Amino acid sequence: MTEQLALLDVSQRVAEITLNRPDQMNALTPGLLQAVSEHLAAIAGRDDVTVVVLTGAGRAFSAGVDLKALQSAGIDAAGGDVGNALNDLARQVIEQIAVMPQAVIAKINGFCFTGALEIALACDLRVAAEEAKFGDTHAVLGFRPTWGMTQRLPRIVGAQRARELSFTARTFTGREAADFGLVLEAVPRADLDQVVADLAQKIAANSPGSIAAYKDLYRVAADRGLTDGLAFEAGTEYEIPDTGDRVAAFMKQRLG
Repeated sequence: MTEQLALLDVSQRVAEITLNRPDQMNALTPGLLQAVSEHLAAIAGRDDVTVVVLTGAGRAFSAGVDLKALQSAGIDAAGGDVGNALNDLARQVIEQIAVMPQAVIAKINGFCFTGALEIALACDLRVAAEEAKFGDTHAVLGFRPTWGMTQRLPRIVGAQRARELSFTARTFTGREAADFGLVLEAVPRADLDQVVADLAQKIAANSPGSIAAYKDLYRVAADRGLTDGLAFEAGTEYEIPDTGDRVAAFMKQRLG
């Protein structure tokens, strides 16, 4: 059951995790989040994977929290909080994305709302279909963000735009998301798979150790600020075992 909720495919150093509740627009439940978490944990320890692509089956990346499941579980969401059963797993998934050594790309194929947007914001890169629909709809339903929206969204799109999107709870397109800097690129839905595959392969062709080091350093820069980040960059050592081979191959190619 767990395996069916999130599918995993690994090929050419790229692992793709697909949220697999298409009839429910991949709405988030504890079971789905647990399935994603298990895949992320397994991938993080693999040395044959450099890039992770996170996407959704069908018409949606994810429509956000499954409100029907929330009600069925008897959670009254007092104070606008969805409860620890979801909070703990969602935060776990987000932390795994943030600290795993692989680069993580959110391939946003369709609807991406609220809690799903919070997960996408934790990914290293986001590429969307132009036709995708985004929104932070916490305020429509009287919820408050608990998975990092207020911390990550303003860092990515700026404080004023983040407030506007959250306060109005309006829906916006993949093209607008690109204009805001929320996604790296917005492309026609028909081209999305190939564009993300090409991006993933460009990353996967590089040193896994370098990618892991970059990811850690960028994370620390965001968390600590410039002064501490510079000190961390200068003083931290990483294991990158393929440096010698890559330099030799580069020199051989360059010198003929």
